[in-house]
Amino acid sequence: MLIQAYEEFLPEILEAAKKVYGDGLITLAVFGSIGRITPKPDSDIDIVIVAEGLPHGRIKRIVQFELVENILADSLTRLQNEGIFTSLSPVLKTKDEVLAGSLLFLDMIEDARIFYDKNNFFKNFLSRLSCRLEKLGAKKVRRGGAWYWVLKEDYKIGEVFEI
Repeated sequence: MLIQAYEEFLPEILEAAKKVYGDGLITLAVFGSIGRITPKPDSDIDIVIVAEGLPHGRIKRIVQFELVENILADSLTRLQNEGIFTSLSPVLKTKDEVLAGSLLFLDMIEDARIFYDKNNFFKNFLSRLSCRLEKLGAKKVRRGGAWYWVLKEDYKIGEVFEI
């Protein structure tokens, strides 16, 4: 029931994002526990939105994203009534910002679920990143309930490399 409730809510997020970002929406993906389909009743929903025409600055982008949250307010209340106390945690990027890279994208290689992706932009980006990590010999090391990345096992202090 818990997973089903989250899964039924995800398309609503996409529809709300389409209303707010319109034709500028390039990608909407979820990651983290929702991407892995291992949510808890209080899991947040980690979302990546890639869009053209985003305002400059994080605060302005969050203010714009609040329009998405406003559209979803009734659904979020419904989920709370079902014992699911979730919230939306957006990462808002332009195409150029995605292409510039971020360590945040490393974990998305394995657990991102893409719900909308104009011209396979994000899928192709993650695929290229995965290939680059493979060439570097990078690996995700799991220890207990956590993990970390070893990006270059033969790294030498002062060495510069790109992912």
